[in-house]
Amino acid sequence: MEVKIEDSWKNELSEVFHHDFFIKLATFVKYEYQNYQVFPPGKEIFNAFWHCPLNAVKVVILGQDPYHGPGQAHGLSFSVKPGVPFPPSLLNIFKEIKSDIGTDMPPNGDLTRWADQGVFLLNATLTVRANQAGSHQNQGWESFTDEVIRIINQNQNHVVFMLWGAYAQKKAELIDSKKHLVLRAPHPSPLSAHRGFLGCRHFSQANRYLLENGKEPIRW
Repeated sequence: MEVKIEDSWKNELSEVFHHDFFIKLATFVKYEYQNYQVFPPGKEIFNAFWHCPLNAVKVVILGQDPYHGPGQAHGLSFSVKPGVPFPPSLLNIFKEIKSDIGTDMPPNGDLTRWADQGVFLLNATLTVRANQAGSHQNQGWESFTDEVIRIINQNQNHVVFMLWGAYAQKKAELIDSKKHLVLRAPHPSPLSAHRGFLGCRHFSQANRYLLENGKEPIRW
């Protein structure tokens, strides 16, 4: 598995890459890519780690699985490439940003511009078989991404963690809330967004916290 990953992450994760669980995971993922259609494309699995170095992380937005439809997933949680219709959860995210801080709906759903500002867009599982949601869960990715959250928690100060939905909120136990800001809301999916994601005002809260701690706010 080719790992295109920025140096600060490579250094911090070098031990993890040698753990038994990761070696087993890499074998599984390699087999899946050779025998099935898997998303995102192999070179984009670690896109979040490429665009957002560890020392640049200001905000973490945690997703669960990559999108499993053709051409959608590209290694950043909730993001799709230009030209791909907005998935429903992403549409609700943009609606909340408009309502919260007044920023208009963007022309496309590519969140690389957020990643380049320090928004770490992490899925708990970094790969998925086409049209089979959850197909790569419980293979080791969750252990890997837990390690990633621990590394951010330990190495950075004053990071905003946006935990949307019950699955993401379980990760709160890995985060020191005295050192970081933990924001919780229902998931932005159409099934739950109306139960409190819409109206959560996480984007203005995040920027206020960053400013209070001497950091540049995010241009959402």
